[in-house]
Amino acid sequence: MAVILIRADASAAIGTGHVMRCLAVAEALRDQGHEALFAAVESTPAIDRRLSADGFRHVAIAGPVGEAADLAATRSLLRREHGRAVMLDGYRFGEAYRAGLQAAGARVLAWDDLGDGMPLHADLVVNAAPQAAALPYAAMAPGAVLLLGPGYAPLRREVRLAARDARRPVAERRVLLVTFGGSDPLGLTGPVLAALAAARPADCRLVAVVGGSNPRADEVVALSRRLGADHRLDMSVEVDCPRMGALMAESGLAVSAGGGTMGELAALAVPTLLVVTADNQAMASGDAAEMGWSTAVDARGTDAEQAAAAIAAAALALWNDGPRRQRMQDAAAALPLDGEGAVRIAQALTARPAAGSQGTGRAATRPAALA
Repeated sequence: MAVILIRADASAAIGTGHVMRCLAVAEALRDQGHEALFAAVESTPAIDRRLSADGFRHVAIAGPVGEAADLAATRSLLRREHGRAVMLDGYRFGEAYRAGLQAAGARVLAWDDLGDGMPLHADLVVNAAPQAAALPYAAMAPGAVLLLGPGYAPLRREVRLAARDARRPVAERRVLLVTFGGSDPLGLTGPVLAALAAARPADCRLVAVVGGSNPRADEVVALSRRLGADHRLDMSVEVDCPRMGALMAESGLAVSAGGGTMGELAALAVPTLLVVTADNQAMASGDAAEMGWSTAVDARGTDAEQAAAAIAAAALALWNDGPRRQRMQDAAAALPLDGEGAVRIAQALTARPAAGSQGTGRAATRPAALA
C-alpha cells in the first residue's frame, strides 16, 4: 500500500474546490488499495468533517501557505509517512516551493488551471479543460506525464455512479439548481435566489446547494424560506448536500460557478449557466461554452446585486427555452467524458515510471472510448 500525500487548502476566501477535486482522486486511490493523507495549512470545519466522515486522515501543518515553514512541514510529513507521491493543488505555491517539494524525492502531481508558463516542477500535470493540450506544459513541466482534457475530469464517486444512469430529457428534469461552490466567496447565492424568486419562474423546483464552509449558509436558508413563502414558490436550500449526484440528475438547468463542479455537471449532461467568479475559471468556462453544453456570465468586477440581476435574467431565458436546453443536454452527452477521470489520475500517480525516465513528456494516452 502506498501513502499519497495531498497538499491542498480550503477557506471561505479561496473556496473548497482544491480539496474536493483531490477528494475524488483520494476515493479512487483507496479503491486501488492505497492511502490518501490530506495536509492543510488552512481548512474549514466543514471540510474537516467531510474528510473524517469519508474515512480520510487529515492533518494541520505550519504556514503561511507556500512559505518555508509549509514546505518544511510537508517534506517532513512525506518522510515520516514514507509517502510515495504528493498531489499539490493551489495557486499560492511558488516556484521555490515547487522545486523544493520535488527535490524531496516523491513523485509530484501538480493540478493546473492556468497554463501561464510558470515552471511546475512536477512529474505529472492534470488539467481537465477541453483545450488544455494547447497550453505550454512541455516547457512548464519538461518530461512530465500530461493528463489533459475532459477524460481526466475528477468526479466524486456519487457523481460517477449517477452518471451511469440513463439521462431523462430536460422536459422531465424540473429542478433549477443554483450552486456557487463550497464557500461562495462573492456571496452570490442569496442575491441570485432573490432575483430568481422575484421573476417567479414557472413549472420548476428551485434548489440552492450551499457548502458548509459558506459563512452565509444560515442567512441563505432563512432567505429561501422567506422567499418561498412570499412568492409561493417550491424553493429549498440544501447545506452540504449528501446527494449531489442525484440532484444534478434531476436538474434541467444549473447556475454554477465555473470551478470544479463543471465536470460533474457535464458528466450528468446538465445544461448549465456558468458564472465566472475568479480569473482561473475564465478559460475553462469559455471552452465549455464553445462546446455548446453551457453558456457563461462573467461576475468579476461587479457587485453582487448587479451580478445577480444579470445571472437571473440569463438563467430565466434559458429555463424558458426548452428546445435550447435540450440541445445543450445533447451536446453534453456527446462530450468525451465517461466519469472515470479520478480513476485514471490515481492509476497514473501510483504507476511506476519506466526505468531511467521520470515521465513521457506527452499527454497520457486516452482509452479508445475517449479518443
